[in-house]
Amino acid sequence: MTIPLADDVFRAPGVELFDFPPLWEGAPYWLTKPVVLAVGGALVVCALAWAAFARPTLVPRGMQNAGELVYLFVRDQVARPFLGKDAERWMPLLLSLFCLILLWNFIGVVPGLQFPVNAHIAFPIVFALVAYVIKIYLGIRHQGLAGYLKNLMFPPGLPKLLALTLYAPLELLYTFVTAPFTHAVRLFANMFAGHLLLAFFSAAGFWLLHEQPSLVGAPVGVLSVAVAVAMTAFEMFIQFLQAFLFTLLTAMYIGASLHPEH
Repeated sequence: MTIPLADDVFRAPGVELFDFPPLWEGAPYWLTKPVVLAVGGALVVCALAWAAFARPTLVPRGMQNAGELVYLFVRDQVARPFLGKDAERWMPLLLSLFCLILLWNFIGVVPGLQFPVNAHIAFPIVFALVAYVIKIYLGIRHQGLAGYLKNLMFPPGLPKLLALTLYAPLELLYTFVTAPFTHAVRLFANMFAGHLLLAFFSAAGFWLLHEQPSLVGAPVGVLSVAVAVAMTAFEMFIQFLQAFLFTLLTAMYIGASLHPEH
């Protein structure tokens, strides 16, 4: 994509933003910036959890207070609506999932780092596969293989012929193909698109105000910078929302496997 401006050409950022070589020549091919950010983010989550809960007090203060607020949010808004009495049992997984995805997303707006880890498709795929395996395992363990497939394909009240010819094939396709695919791609696509938009408006503002300043281009450059700032705030909201939705869907999948009658 090229946009002709003044006497030169502005080249908009593209997919090359997501192509990371190894950190140094001779390094393993997998040792790239996203991997380092992912490991660093996981260590930060562990450090924050340790700071919040290593020495809990009866009256929470500081990091413990913040940690408990996050815990209560995930428990009351994600776990309990779908898991009921089993909510506390699954809180370690759901809380870890929410915090890690949220921090990995927020890295995309941290100066100097500025790459949301989940904009690399490999990481959402791993999260989605973990949720998918747990979902299938729990469904078969609690309902049996035959019962699990029966509950999937033949819901109560639906005529058997309609279920067999229409509902069952669609439900099997959704459960074993579409659900894990969309679970991963939803998170990835939002982070990918958001990062690309921020890069575009930031680059346009820099180019118009610094690289090729002009009376005509300066107002557009100022507008681009203002949009980049506004988009950063909006992107942070989307980053939080995607972490919440991914964790919510994971809880929903687990709840459906544990309690198919609901």
